[in-house]
Amino acid sequence: MELPGAAKTEDHVPPSKEANEQLSKGYTVVYVLGCPGSGKSTQCSKISAGLGFFHLSAGDLLQEEINSGSEDGIQIGFSMCSDAFFWWLIVFARKMIADLKREGRLVPSEIVVKLLQQAMQRTGNKKSLIDGFPRNEENQNIIKIEPELVLLLDCSEEESTRRLLNRNQLIPLLPIMKGRVDDNAETIKKRFKVYSESTLPVINYYSSNGKLRRIDAERPIEEVYESVKEILSELEQKHQGH
Repeated sequence: MELPGAAKTEDHVPPSKEANEQLSKGYTVVYVLGCPGSGKSTQCSKISAGLGFFHLSAGDLLQEEINSGSEDGIQIGFSMCSDAFFWWLIVFARKMIADLKREGRLVPSEIVVKLLQQAMQRTGNKKSLIDGFPRNEENQNIIKIEPELVLLLDCSEEESTRRLLNRNQLIPLLPIMKGRVDDNAETIKKRFKVYSESTLPVINYYSSNGKLRRIDAERPIEEVYESVKEILSELEQKHQGH
């Protein structure tokens, strides 16, 4: 499947063919998209707890790479990588990811896809909920895994910005909350610009092929969850009927 106008990836290091084939067999994959601050992680956590999906957050995986300082992390990356070049990327990815996120730019597709593949291979759960991915057409072309559904949490830039800034203000008061290097007004604007330019074509693509389900994410968390749960319950019933 190829998206119109998608970026070419011939010069990149693709995920292994075996990994893509393994992940395509018997998996129910649902992508969750939405602008920064639309509540993707919140809803996915509730779905994971309530409906048994394995939640994979592209953003959290990248954040873990930034925060991880253990040699074990590098050795795990080495053991799971198919070639020495990607091991080299894993070693230096931490600083590069932090710099890119600070500037509001997208992390290279190969790094995101590799982290997602590793996480999916580590779990025995065949129902995967992936939030914040694919973020652009290149992401979609490189992973080659077709989702059953794509949930779009629809939220205005104004409301999302308010949420993100509030989250940043609460972090010193609530140490349990995870701080992010990209929760500040300047970088939030850059993130929205990147979202508009890169992710909207992906949203339009899935809308055109009938896989997109748009949900009003400006409502209270529980109301949004009820809408999401209804859609995913229909998907479960469809699978049980086959």
